Amino acid sequence: MNIRSETISDYPAITEVNILAFGQDNEAKLIEEIRHSDRYIPELSLVAEVEGLVVAHILLSYIDLVGKETFQVLGLAPMAVHPRFQRQGIGSALVQVGLEIANIRGEAIIIVLGHPQFYNRFGFEPSVNYKIESPFSVPEEFFMVKPLQSYQEMHKGKVIYPPAFEMV
Repeated sequence: MNIRSETISDYPAITEVNILAFGQDNEAKLIEEIRHSDRYIPELSLVAEVEGLVVAHILLSYIDLVGKETFQVLGLAPMAVHPRFQRQGIGSALVQVGLEIANIRGEAIIIVLGHPQFYNRFGFEPSVNYKIESPFSVPEEFFMVKPLQSYQEMHKGKVIYPPAFEMV
């Protein structure tokens, strides 16, 4: 398996992986919208290849954390693994590489709406533990944060997603 940043030639395969993984095209459209915005970070749009084929994708992009100040923090969404390649550690490997790159870049925190059983093993915790409020009406354990090396106590407030996320 090879994990690397996406290239333009990967776009069709990334779209296909997301449609197959989610059973709809909302996430694929979200990725396209983010790519055309100032929230896109090319080195944090990662693909996993198996024998030269793109079988998984993860996107970390900027979202806002609004409190006394507004901070740009990372949102992890979406992450998709082709159904034939799920439960083989590929998604976990993508998350791990994404965390490493985000830390090297000096990012402060990553926010995700997802399954606690999956994300807890990477150090994600309920956002309420950090005084970070979810914009969604979901159980607390599903809206999580992962503080990185540059995290500081001042990073708190309510998460505001860019308009591209309204379609998901």
